[in-house]
Amino acid sequence: MKQTRRAVVGTTSLAIALVALFGMAFLPTSFVVQQPGPVYNTIGTVASSDGEELPLIEVHDAETYETEGSLDLTTVQVLGNREQTPSWFELAIAWFDRSKAVVPLDSVFPEGVTTEDREAQNAAMMVDSQAEATAAALIELGYDVPSSTELAVAGVTEGAPSDGELEAGDVITAANGEPVADAEELRGVIDAGDGAPVEVAYTRDGEAGTASIRPERAEIDGEESWAIGVMLAPMTTFDFPVDVTIQLDDVGGPSAGTMFALGIIDTLTEGPMTGGENIAGTGTIDAEGVVGPIGGIRQKLYGAREAGADWFLAPSDNCDEVVGHVPDGLSVFSVSTLGDAEDAVAAIADGDTRGLPTCSAP
Repeated sequence: MKQTRRAVVGTTSLAIALVALFGMAFLPTSFVVQQPGPVYNTIGTVASSDGEELPLIEVHDAETYETEGSLDLTTVQVLGNREQTPSWFELAIAWFDRSKAVVPLDSVFPEGVTTEDREAQNAAMMVDSQAEATAAALIELGYDVPSSTELAVAGVTEGAPSDGELEAGDVITAANGEPVADAEELRGVIDAGDGAPVEVAYTRDGEAGTASIRPERAEIDGEESWAIGVMLAPMTTFDFPVDVTIQLDDVGGPSAGTMFALGIIDTLTEGPMTGGENIAGTGTIDAEGVVGPIGGIRQKLYGAREAGADWFLAPSDNCDEVVGHVPDGLSVFSVSTLGDAEDAVAAIADGDTRGLPTCSAP
């Protein structure tokens, strides 16, 4: 009888533990999962909203040439958001998958920034990335590309003084009648008012507007200051001598810049730049051709390999994240400039990559 009672207690305890564990698996979490996203060939085609295949890069007003192989841009998908986070069960599976990463929710979806705000910010960064990539490519090809810089709204904090007054994509031109060219100048005007409403002049989709915004006290760069609750980013506009159209929907962020630039150069250069090879890569780029670091490099490496790439161009500033995370069958080269990326593609096409820099452990 005693043994039977113990068995019953043990079975009951185990059942309770299993039920608790099962219930916990579906409790809300404070993490999201980054995983490989779609891969797009910048010298290939993409499907339009109505299903028509269109060139990803289309050039007018200049002679274009046939291309071969692929110059793939890579992306990262995020599983989860503030409204619905992955379950603990999904996180456990992702933890043991080398192609995925479990990251804090706040690092991807900051507090006070809605999913819509984040999407608007990423869309604005993609537009800016395409412009910078086009400028870098045309300058590399010897074109003169005049430019000017404006102060753009990258996002508005939910519930902040600017919420409902300004929108992502607005270009701020003046504050209290004073022209402002950068964030420091705008902050100076706001601080000088000591909490008084600030008359902000802006353009939205080419139309001028004004908004009267009363600042609130907030912590900025570790110090208490007056703020209107906007995220700002310099936006450079270019006067392009060649009409370049990049057609890519539902992809945001700045990390495709390097591959856009290579695709434009290949399109405008006689002879297939890749030699028919399948090359993928990532990296931001500015008009001067400087390649910058990006997030999700590990997921992009696996996404490239799954899409059939044999070679990958990684920003040199991401090399510490590359080491130890390269999938079998993929060779990775480090690039710091657009010139480095061109050299790497040329070496791959020639079949001799011995002199190219790779990522190595410190």
